[in-house]
Amino acid sequence: MIDEFYIISPTLRRGRYVKESFEDKMASLKGLSEEEMAKRLESMRDVCKSYCGECPSYTGTGESSLVFCAMGKSSIITEEKGCLCPSCPVTDMMSLRWKFYCIRGSGKEQAGLGGGE
Repeated sequence: MIDEFYIISPTLRRGRYVKESFEDKMASLKGLSEEEMAKRLESMRDVCKSYCGECPSYTGTGESSLVFCAMGKSSIITEEKGCLCPSCPVTDMMSLRWKFYCIRGSGKEQAGLGGGE
């Protein structure tokens, strides 16, 4: 489960709470220490074990990395056989809107914000 510190709360705009976009969430993460970013990534890994590890594109490839949505493409996975990313809690928490991160790249890459970290 993702720790509370990972969840970024909605923004109050014009008197209503609005879910922040992925781009807004990425901007709010700038300036965090390396230690804090490492904690957040570790929290994401814990969740990804249940999703990446069961994904049709991941299974049977020999890949051991996780969190492609944050870290970027796999150097091992090459076929899009199916994707569980849309059902992963990290997708909702980070307002991700893409899939096949293991092949197409991180959320930042797919949003045109730069490479995986």
